[in-house]
Amino acid sequence: MADLLTFEAAQALVLERVRVLPVETVAIADAAGRVLAAPARATADLPPFPSSAMDGYAVRASDLPGVLPVVAGIAAGSPAERPLAAGEAMAISTGGVVPEGADAVVPIEAVVHSDNNVEISERFDAGAHVRPRGGDVGAGTVVVAAGVRLGATQVGALAAAGVAAVECTHRPRVAVLATGSELIPPGRPLAAGQVYEANGLMLAVALADAGADVEQLPAVADDEVAHRSALERGLDADVLVTSGGVSVGPHDLVRRVEAELGVEEVFWQVAVKPGKPVSFGVRAHTLVFGLPGNPVSSLVGCELFVKPAVRALQGLADPLPRFELGRAGATLRRNPHRDELVRARTSVDDRGVVVQPLTGQESHMIVRAAAADALAHVPRGEGEIAAGSAVRFLRL
Repeated sequence: MADLLTFEAAQALVLERVRVLPVETVAIADAAGRVLAAPARATADLPPFPSSAMDGYAVRASDLPGVLPVVAGIAAGSPAERPLAAGEAMAISTGGVVPEGADAVVPIEAVVHSDNNVEISERFDAGAHVRPRGGDVGAGTVVVAAGVRLGATQVGALAAAGVAAVECTHRPRVAVLATGSELIPPGRPLAAGQVYEANGLMLAVALADAGADVEQLPAVADDEVAHRSALERGLDADVLVTSGGVSVGPHDLVRRVEAELGVEEVFWQVAVKPGKPVSFGVRAHTLVFGLPGNPVSSLVGCELFVKPAVRALQGLADPLPRFELGRAGATLRRNPHRDELVRARTSVDDRGVVVQPLTGQESHMIVRAAAADALAHVPRGEGEIAAGSAVRFLRL
């Protein structure tokens, strides 16, 4: 037991075998969820002209306070036809082009409008309520750095900066295969000894969320011929993930058949609970993960090892899971030999995040796990983490 790899060491071995995938050009409208392979730069200044931050009146600050005639109206997209002369004002909408000659905008609530004049009794400094050209970003400046996964904010920023297409790494092709003669699809009547197959779908959803293009293969029975056929198909992907069949029982065929198919096993078994009998290997450029059949063990293995590999294949700058710091809501006993990842529920009080362990921590209890939104990390060692003490946790 003491000689087992720590999960951190296992993660390092996985990332050592990752080779970032090739690059392709992706239209900005299709780029959400993709990872940039090169910095994306603004094609224009943003804003591309001095613009008004308020509905109000464009003026020269040196004319204030005073009564000024309103000589024009400026709407967004409809600039003034001439510069602003001394002693004049132009009505302007938010986002409108501040006309040449004007250097301030007076909000509409700060003026008294009478006939075609505005009375402004306050002073406003030059630059007041004016968004300068390039105040957000200048043309040629990096908007989003390489290695960033694009979300709604990043896509919006790139579109606003005139970026029509970006260079992204390919999405990893991931094959997911659940094994076990007892597995049948949900919705069919259960016969004696059968259970519904859930791991494959759970893993497929988790890995698609990490940016993968996932193919969920049909569950395979505990038969060598069936295993060989399914595994050969899965080994065509960038990543093959199996669930079940990686322990030492007579029906655990995955590792042996994979070895016959040329998979070089890098490690088997990690000092983590749940999920000890996880395996990892490679064949050419295919990364091969064998996760335990117990669903929570599969979930933990996916979070710790498979998702980081999928992120790293895309060139994500920080592919490892990000642990946060909270306070234990109850005492957590430490295991002398293995790190434990305890299903938990988080809440927030005036002192920060409380991480409350859930009842039912057995690795087969996937329905109990559905109530969890975090995994509390209990490091291997003696003693316990007392209630109220600091504890790291991983959000689910």
